[in-house]
Amino acid sequence: MKMFHSIDISASGLTAERLRMDIISNNIANVNSTRTENGEPYRRQIPVFQERGRSFGDILSDKQWRMQKRGVRVVGIRQDTSPFKLVFDPHHPDADENGYVRLPNVNIVTEMVDMISASRGYEANVTAINSAKNMAMKALEIGRI
Repeated sequence: MKMFHSIDISASGLTAERLRMDIISNNIANVNSTRTENGEPYRRQIPVFQERGRSFGDILSDKQWRMQKRGVRVVGIRQDTSPFKLVFDPHHPDADENGYVRLPNVNIVTEMVDMISASRGYEANVTAINSAKNMAMKALEIGRI
């Protein structure tokens, strides 16, 4: 493993966690959006992460695996297919003929837990980068003596 691979891996984690935080922020901002471009309430979005370059074939051909970038990447953003919340509010402009309004399937508590998890992941990657940087600095100090 080369010296800066660990920093590259952590940097990919930082990028993924930043995108996750952006998506969570978007979910929280749309918690009361009852109508989107397609006419339906907002659906919660979830990022899909995938490990880079660790397929079974890559592991078998170790030489090829060493040359690939490692870490994590976002392969897509999917929509949560859980049902919308129904609230009785006959005066709402988006209420149906029975007086029910379909609200987005965003749960603030779930989003806050995901936000804390993303924040902890981001902090872990920063700590890993700082550790790699400190190890490199100590290695350079050995050469000075």
